[in-house]
Amino acid sequence: MPPLSPQASLTFCGKVHPGDEPYDYGECREAFWPEDFLIRRQGIHTSEKPYQCKECGKAFKYGSRLVQHENIHSGKKPYECKECGKAFNSGSNFIQHQRVHTGEKPYACQDCARAFGRSSQLIEHQRIHTGEKPYQCKECGKAFNRISHLKVHGRIHTGEKPYACKECGKTFSHRSQLIQHQTLHTGKKLYECKDCGKAFNQGSTLIRHQRIHTGEKPYECQACGKAFRVSSQLKQHQRIHTGEKPYPCKACGRAFKRVSHLAVHYRIHTGEKPYVCQACGKAFSHGSQLTQHQVVHTEEKPYDCKEGGRTFDRGPATLRRRRRQSRETQVNVINIEKPSISTYPLLIIRELMLASNHRNGSDGESPLA
Repeated sequence: MPPLSPQASLTFCGKVHPGDEPYDYGECREAFWPEDFLIRRQGIHTSEKPYQCKECGKAFKYGSRLVQHENIHSGKKPYECKECGKAFNSGSNFIQHQRVHTGEKPYACQDCARAFGRSSQLIEHQRIHTGEKPYQCKECGKAFNRISHLKVHGRIHTGEKPYACKECGKTFSHRSQLIQHQTLHTGKKLYECKDCGKAFNQGSTLIRHQRIHTGEKPYECQACGKAFRVSSQLKQHQRIHTGEKPYPCKACGRAFKRVSHLAVHYRIHTGEKPYVCQACGKAFSHGSQLTQHQVVHTEEKPYDCKEGGRTFDRGPATLRRRRRQSRETQVNVINIEKPSISTYPLLIIRELMLASNHRNGSDGESPLA
């Protein structure tokens, strides 16, 4: 009689020992079970790992696991996909890969019904519902629900940037950042808007752009109800309510709500004037200043008065600022040069005499001067 398989032996042995209670397989050991199967079976209940790798010393409970592990050292990949030709060193990885082609997703989330091709993906996904973040950064204490996210975050502290651009040598901490950067060299813009044809090199930028056409503003302020297309705009807006100014100037300590405002302010200290007029070479620290200056050369007057119909080369904000500066100057002059009450009669006489001399053609000075 040829030896039976473990499953067949178990079935046959069950007939010999009827009943629902489990029995000790040791009594049937020699009659039915192959020796290697009994060793593997006993290893489940013990910590024994009899199969050791000769290359690195790692031990395994099962001989099949050792064989798969040895493929890492040998580089052997015996499991090849017939669909795309990709090869794998373990049967489990090969099975998981095949689901890419078949679309099979056997691991479903009980909370939202979302399905996954791998059990590890389901476990990671479930942390969204539970809020669990088991991977904590030892440097700053920030926690993450995926170990891959922790690894990427760790590069902030180490400064590691493993992704280098072959064209210019610039390095990045994220692979996605490198892919986006490379479009600068290739000129490729893979994401095109179907409404207006405008193309973008980032999918997220296209999504934000499409809200211009749809009018969607998903980010709403809880304080006043105002909505925004981009989350960053909401954050900036919320500082109006909180008064937060997170961007301080290192030179003078003045703080700003926006980093762009800080960058413009800092030019006061550095003297930087990056906006240069192509016509005369005059430079400005603000782009708006250059725009206003350029009307001197074009003689354009883009600002219309709705009441009188006159046109001006300066906008309302500039005119208001000039009026304010003029009032401040007048106040300073009055405060400094205002004569005393006792000198008023003499000053009036002097002005009358000067006017009379001017009419008569005389250049003489007033005797009161």
